[in-house]
Amino acid sequence: MDESIASTIATYGSVAEQYCERHADRTTIRPLLDRFLDAVTGARVLDVGCGPGWETETFAQRGYDPIGVDLTPAFLRLANEQTATGRFARMDMRQLGVMDGSIDGLWACASFLHIPRSDAPATLAEFHRALRSGPLALAVKRGEGTMVGTTYVDDTRRFTLYTREEITDRVTEAGFTIEYMTVDDNWIQCVALA
Repeated sequence: MDESIASTIATYGSVAEQYCERHADRTTIRPLLDRFLDAVTGARVLDVGCGPGWETETFAQRGYDPIGVDLTPAFLRLANEQTATGRFARMDMRQLGVMDGSIDGLWACASFLHIPRSDAPATLAEFHRALRSGPLALAVKRGEGTMVGTTYVDDTRRFTLYTREEITDRVTEAGFTIEYMTVDDNWIQCVALA
């Protein structure tokens, strides 16, 4: 496994409970979530980098058939303990264990940004392969280059930063059509159709 991903998993594993306390308020992603769900025409939603399963649970409550996937065992444990859906798996987004065109929507909110830039095109192609025709939702940190987390003690999380132009190019080169994008000082959020 890539060292940057391994160190990110290690940090999330050691701060999973703190992360839950710090990020429990999901208000800021509601507009992206609503746009995403407006574009989902089927039932099967893959929550990639699901963390403690908050959005996986929201998808289930709204009548979808979600599966949450993450590489951090501590997050998967919390997801199974704290949600009623119970459909979680340890999976690397770069190699999704799903059949071609079997997913109706793919949610990657603040997870794709942990993929090294060199793996980004192949990962987006993997998302496209998994999707039937439905939407991809991405939320990435805005900027240039990379950064190491500073939020927690001994934070070794790695982030790939994107400009609006770069994420637009990457997403469209993978075969998606961007339907919605918003950019602020810190984040770029988009919904794109396969």
